[in-house]
Amino acid sequence: MDAQKIVNGVKVDALFGTIDAVKKAPVIAKFKFRANNKWINCGHNRTTIKNFYGTQQDHPHETHFELDADEPPILLGEDKGPNPVEYLLTALAACVTTSIVYHAAAKGITIKSMESRLEGDIDLQGFLGLREDVRRGYEQIRMTFKIDADVSDEELEELMRLGPTFSPVYDSITQGVPVTVTLDKTSSRAAAA
Repeated sequence: MDAQKIVNGVKVDALFGTIDAVKKAPVIAKFKFRANNKWINCGHNRTTIKNFYGTQQDHPHETHFELDADEPPILLGEDKGPNPVEYLLTALAACVTTSIVYHAAAKGITIKSMESRLEGDIDLQGFLGLREDVRRGYEQIRMTFKIDADVSDEELEELMRLGPTFSPVYDSITQGVPVTVTLDKTSSRAAAA
């Protein structure tokens, strides 16, 4: 039996097998990720993630994830979890990191360690509705990576370009994505009854 080639924890043969399968049947590449959120109190709310759709079927997560979000006391919350814009930084860091790791593995580059630091600027005047000319979201986000790998500086720079290039979260943030927000009137009426 052949030993699996594993680079950075990634089963490289399985990665290329997935790529080949998608080339043969692009329909299996369509995924839907889901999250359910429930408000608890003040700025505190909880998101539950149980399953997702991909390869033309539903898949349950092995663990149901619960993610609490809140605001710090200075923003009138109780600090029961990171605030939503901190989760956005988390999602961005995780997705770009994963993209770098997978692409490095595909190239046979072993990463010994990797860390990132993110910082984003928000002016609350937009969120508070005090100024229409001030954006409500991040004005700028800065990411800095430290990567330890036995490759040249040029190869490290290439890896850095691949991370943002192939990260779905980076793409969603920088290119924008249509978001629809609707009211489920049946659930609203049922809750009021």
